[in-house]
Amino acid sequence: MVYLKIKRLMDIILSAVGLILLSLVFLVIIIAIKLDSPGPVLFKQKRVGLRKSHFNILKFRTMRIDTPKDTPTHLLGNADQWITKVGKFLRKTSLDELPQIINIFKGEMSIIGPRPALWNQYDLIEERDMYGANHVPAGLTGWAQINGRDELEIDVKAKLDGEYAEKIGLVMDTKCFLGTFLSIVKSDGVVEGGTGKTRQKAYPSNYKVEESV
Repeated sequence: MVYLKIKRLMDIILSAVGLILLSLVFLVIIIAIKLDSPGPVLFKQKRVGLRKSHFNILKFRTMRIDTPKDTPTHLLGNADQWITKVGKFLRKTSLDELPQIINIFKGEMSIIGPRPALWNQYDLIEERDMYGANHVPAGLTGWAQINGRDELEIDVKAKLDGEYAEKIGLVMDTKCFLGTFLSIVKSDGVVEGGTGKTRQKAYPSNYKVEESV
């Protein structure tokens, strides 16, 4: 598909420019994280990308290093107690996602596309297969993110991702790009510790902790 080649070129250019222009912001966040709590600056998590290939997504760490391991965030009880002070701000403003610009530059993600599922979020991956959503590049933000984000149930999220895959193009990407800014300002659909507001399916015991998807 010709548009996918154009899309990749745009990703390279915009991510390179973004890394340069946001270098000072990166530095400030890094210092803030180090001063706020001990531990690494970045959090790496195994995710599913184009055609179900695996890669390590990058985020700024927002949770304490003593957070229980291998436990879904929504099963932590009071998930808020594990999030650092700086982490709360980063999550609310979505600044914790900034390191994914590196993933975009490397070609593991795109700026716009379905949010990459956790490698063991089998139900979402299977649902996306039904709609062809696993055959487009995963993205920093996408159609589902501006239409509900964390509040969406798995099947609804997959259907929206499929709608994006079906209509992928400049118009659709522009809608997602502009809609993202509005969602961030309004903090729409952010549910700490949730992967779906009304229905939680059982996940394997090794389901990763840190961020909701």
